[in-house]
Amino acid sequence: MSLMITDECINCDVCEPECPNEAISQGDSIYEIDPNKCTECVGHYDAPQCVEVCPVDCIPVGIEETHDQLMDRYLHLTGQKA
Repeated sequence: MSLMITDECINCDVCEPECPNEAISQGDSIYEIDPNKCTECVGHYDAPQCVEVCPVDCIPVGIEETHDQLMDRYLHLTGQKA
């Protein structure tokens, strides 16, 4: 399961530009994370950038996929794996 944004989101707009996979977009009422694009920044950074910049901590960490699953998604998204 990828990261997700809770309803505590205040629509501050800081997370969207930080996502290297463009997995974050404005939803109907709050920002949302596309689980098919989210790699928790594996392959790009040491920590999820959205979590690092969120001022209200509305992106909980802890329900994570394995590093191998995230790396496979990263390789697929960047065209390094078919």
